[in-house]
Amino acid sequence: MKARVKWVEGMSFLGESGSGHTFLMDGAPESGGRNLGVRPMEAVLMGTGGCTAFDVVLILQRSRADVTDCEVTLSAERADSDPKVFTRIHFHFIVTGRQLKPELVDRAIRLSAEKYCSASLMLGKTAQMTHDFEIREATA
Repeated sequence: MKARVKWVEGMSFLGESGSGHTFLMDGAPESGGRNLGVRPMEAVLMGTGGCTAFDVVLILQRSRADVTDCEVTLSAERADSDPKVFTRIHFHFIVTGRQLKPELVDRAIRLSAEKYCSASLMLGKTAQMTHDFEIREATA
């Protein structure tokens, strides 16, 4: 896997993935940024959410669960001093589908957290990770 980050101006940086996708990162105004893009640590947190949501959906689909939507909200705390690593991350999953079994959703989340999500496992070296979920019945 490769990536490239190029300084644009001020405290703005353009990140480019090896697959050719780009996004803008910028610092907070008090750090010289102009608030034009996500903060780098926000990108790390969102990437972790994407990684685990990907796993959960894939595991549920492979289990033949009728999953129609998956959303994960993340709440994180960081250390007060440098390096300001994540110290706590809470994942709240909202999984929508038809007649989803709670034990199957719980299993998918645990498998992602304990075995498959590289980002979660990496961040778990410094952060206490917690998870919960709710199931919503799909309409129509």
